[in-house]
Amino acid sequence: MSADDPFDLPVFYLPYPARLNPNVEGARTHARIWAKEMGMLDAPAADGGVIWDEAELERHDYGLLCAYTHPDCGAEALDLITDWYVWVFFFDDHFLDAFKRTRDTAGAKAYLDRIGLFMPIDMSETPEPTNPIERGLADLWERTAPSMSVGWRRRFTVSTEGLLMESLWELANIAADRVANPIEYIAMRRKVGGAPWSAGLVEYAVGAEVPDAIAAERPLKVLRDTFADGVHLRNDLFSYRREVTEEGENANAVLVFERFLGCATQRAAELVNDVLTSRLHQFESTALTEMPLLCAERGVTPPEQLAVALYAKGLQDWQAGGHEWHMRSSRYMNDAADRVLGGPNGLGTGAARVAVSGPRQHSRAPFRRVGPTRLPEIYMPFPLKLSPHTDAGRRHCCEWTARMGMTERDPLVPGSGLWTAQQLASFDFPLCSAGIDPDGTVEEIELSSDWLAWGTYGDDYYPVMFGRSRNLAAAVAQNRRLGRCMPLDMGPVPEAAGPLEAGLADLWERTASGLEETGRAELRRAVEVMLEGWLWELHTAAQNRIPDPVDYVEMRRATFGSDMTMSLARLTTGRLVPDEVYASRPVRELENSAVDAACLINDVFSYQKEIEFEGELINSVVVVEEFLECPKDEAVAVVCDLIRARIEQFELIAQAEIPVVAEECGLEAEARAALDAYVEELRNWVPAILNWHFETSRYREEELRRLPDVGPGSVSAGARPPLPLQRRR
Repeated sequence: MSADDPFDLPVFYLPYPARLNPNVEGARTHARIWAKEMGMLDAPAADGGVIWDEAELERHDYGLLCAYTHPDCGAEALDLITDWYVWVFFFDDHFLDAFKRTRDTAGAKAYLDRIGLFMPIDMSETPEPTNPIERGLADLWERTAPSMSVGWRRRFTVSTEGLLMESLWELANIAADRVANPIEYIAMRRKVGGAPWSAGLVEYAVGAEVPDAIAAERPLKVLRDTFADGVHLRNDLFSYRREVTEEGENANAVLVFERFLGCATQRAAELVNDVLTSRLHQFESTALTEMPLLCAERGVTPPEQLAVALYAKGLQDWQAGGHEWHMRSSRYMNDAADRVLGGPNGLGTGAARVAVSGPRQHSRAPFRRVGPTRLPEIYMPFPLKLSPHTDAGRRHCCEWTARMGMTERDPLVPGSGLWTAQQLASFDFPLCSAGIDPDGTVEEIELSSDWLAWGTYGDDYYPVMFGRSRNLAAAVAQNRRLGRCMPLDMGPVPEAAGPLEAGLADLWERTASGLEETGRAELRRAVEVMLEGWLWELHTAAQNRIPDPVDYVEMRRATFGSDMTMSLARLTTGRLVPDEVYASRPVRELENSAVDAACLINDVFSYQKEIEFEGELINSVVVVEEFLECPKDEAVAVVCDLIRARIEQFELIAQAEIPVVAEECGLEAEARAALDAYVEELRNWVPAILNWHFETSRYREEELRRLPDVGPGSVSAGARPPLPLQRRR
């Protein structure tokens, strides 16, 4: 480490050798000429100097970056891709100079609002450019989009606008001197960091587009997101000195870990590298174990499979080449890289620098004795409110679950009687409903309680019926049958084969019959997301694998039924709030903050039940134990800190950002009141979940030991939380 370096670079996991495109010199020359034509060279800076001059551009060497990250494309394609990267890096430096340093949020928004005008999906005419960013984008779009499909154009436009528009998030944090929490940071870094945008250019470079029919499926999303996280976390390690110590930025993963964990910079850098390594392992696992299953299930054709394989290989090439470029560019901290990495550092030597430590996630034995969990104080600023109809909900829920076959054992019906009537009563789902919807009618509390019971029963059912046998094919077939229980036209459904199908068919009829077709489609998709999350749990458990930390947080939302929560909560507004409001970053982050807090609450309470009695590893406390290599109590404290951070983020968004969204979208009084009511429903939901966990017997050791069907080797009562549900009016 040199005197100016804040830490030693860690040993990186580098499984793929970097290769150099032979057209590198042509790309360098073309980039220099193009940048000058677009007005980027010698563009004036706020301090009277220039943002870039020719020497600065050559020091950054974006031609070398693109030659490393796209080693197989032709000269013309490499020139175009290099121009794209010159454009995006110039944007980053220009935005820093013009708006981040001056804290000019209004000017930044006006500047960014015009960007989308220069990327028309239909290739229509664009406005006259007024600055180098607009001029460069108009030229790049005209040279790129005609050769790509409409589906690619839409995806690439979304990622480009996210890359640019979410710079306002960075600007807001700088103005408030606020450092993001780890969960928030990973999600937002994908948008402002631009790697999803880079993944779109990979499709162009390899000459193979991801098929539209599967582009939104989990394996493709994971490939893109793990690629993005790998690119961004690596960049954060190399750019810490420039960004944090020289430019005053605070969007850097090393700084995030420093602040959140209260640790030294070197320790934070090592932890960031651990997450980077874990994300690369997740990329490999998804490509090898999930993509083939998706292709088989969806009937992906051989040419489409080849396109996906070329795309995955292109992402691997980018990871390897991006690292080599970081080692050479003057833009980053890399003076002592050769010595730190402890080995060869030239072209073609990447394979020699693979970190010696492999993934530890598969090494834990299940059914560890862990004992009761000592709970620290859990931050909860929202007051608990309860419906007066709790007892009525209890009576109804006991009757309904028995009628569906959940508490009445029938030897001829697989999966029936998974719970006893006593268990069901002690779980007390209506208490959770009463807190979620304190103003609900008797009928609403009853319906909500039934949804909670059904969702929890399903989450218990899948490990019992499919987890022990590791029969994922049977679980996929079950998902398909459940899908047929939710007809959008409200037509007849097949005869139910067990309580899970009977319960869903009944709930669908009672809930969806009062919705329009768009609402039914949204509700059905929300249930399907949860079912897919249950498959992910089975897949992960079959590998005896502790989940990757980022994948865990994101998939936990699915297994928890968060899409269901949000879908039904939105339906209570009667569509008064436009979809664009729900799709905005502040609203989505508000929802995710609430959901994450609730998921983490469940993990703390269910830790002993899951680890000791059910042999599970899919729990945030376990993930933290593995990641930080710390004891249980320390891991619980970290999880509780995350709960607090997510709730504080919820409060910040609700107070500072939701009013801005309402104003920018021009919401009338009625729509604004509906949005406020939605925020209030989420405020009710989080303390309701916490209160339920304190009161239910579902996680108490004495109850677990008393029940004859719970113990080592048994998965009879899953530890997932009740499916959260907002009321339908």
